[in-house]
Amino acid sequence: MPQRRRFLAIAASWSALGPAAMAMPTPQPVVWKGVTLGALASMSIVHPDRAHAQALLARSLAEIERLEGIFSLYRSDSVLSRLNAAGHLAGPPTELVELLSFSLSLARATDGAFDPSVQPLFNAYLEHFSQPGAAPAGPPPARIKRALASVGFADVELDSGHVRLHRPGAALTLNGVAQGFITDRVATLLRAGGLDNVLLDLGEARAMGRHADGQPWRAAVRDPGHTERTLFDQALGNGRGQWPALATSGGYGTVFGTDPRVHHLLDPRSGHSANYHASVSVAASSATLADGLSTALCIVPPARADALVAAHPGVRAWFVDGRSHVTTRDTRHGPAHQRHGLFG
Repeated sequence: MPQRRRFLAIAASWSALGPAAMAMPTPQPVVWKGVTLGALASMSIVHPDRAHAQALLARSLAEIERLEGIFSLYRSDSVLSRLNAAGHLAGPPTELVELLSFSLSLARATDGAFDPSVQPLFNAYLEHFSQPGAAPAGPPPARIKRALASVGFADVELDSGHVRLHRPGAALTLNGVAQGFITDRVATLLRAGGLDNVLLDLGEARAMGRHADGQPWRAAVRDPGHTERTLFDQALGNGRGQWPALATSGGYGTVFGTDPRVHHLLDPRSGHSANYHASVSVAASSATLADGLSTALCIVPPARADALVAAHPGVRAWFVDGRSHVTTRDTRHGPAHQRHGLFG
């Protein structure tokens, strides 16, 4: 099994308190740290009633557990694992229908570069690298061809009452979007509970309001080639100049063997890892969209990236190359435009 490193090189940060602010009492955040869908996760909640905040935190953890029971491939008893084992599922949960529908629409928009049915190809790489002395370049061509015969989003049948996988050996993964979806669901739960100041980092980041010191929440994205160095940071929240959600994808997240170019961001059209960028970060109105787009933009050829970003008004994407050079594309105020720079 390859070692999974944190997809998002994102660390929550905030400004130091000034002298005047330090003289005033401020509520201390209620903080939780753990693991969600195999990735490190955290939640920070600011509210004057700590008991209320802790009660909502407990409800959030229960919701995460419930949703992992639908989407997790780490659990053999999850709904998605049972669907993959049987090839069909009657009466799918609403959340599965919603997220799979989003994933299939993104697959169509990328001509299959992003494909929730790519799991057989991923399994082929897992099997190959579980063997002693496995070739570092990955499975042989015949094994890749056999896996790709089971991949094809167009052969996934979905409606509110049934999911059916029509290709023999087909299997789905929602790992490219599930963390963002869970993040959005928890944010909705906390907002409904009356919380206005929250930072969620459940594999993807989502923020509301501000930190206890009155400053905006911030996320620092580290350089994938030099993880001790911050590449750029971004204010998160719902205020001017802020983004509600931020996601980062990169091949460094899960490397199969000794070659860093052989990783989990597999292009189902070629059968090999996509290495156009060292990482891609996306800011958007929802963590689901940011998560899905950051994954897809890692896999689509660069010539298609502008069109994919332009098709989603109100997003910003940061593309990082192997020299830590950053190119951004932004559709928040109209058609996509670009900016270049060493650190964004």
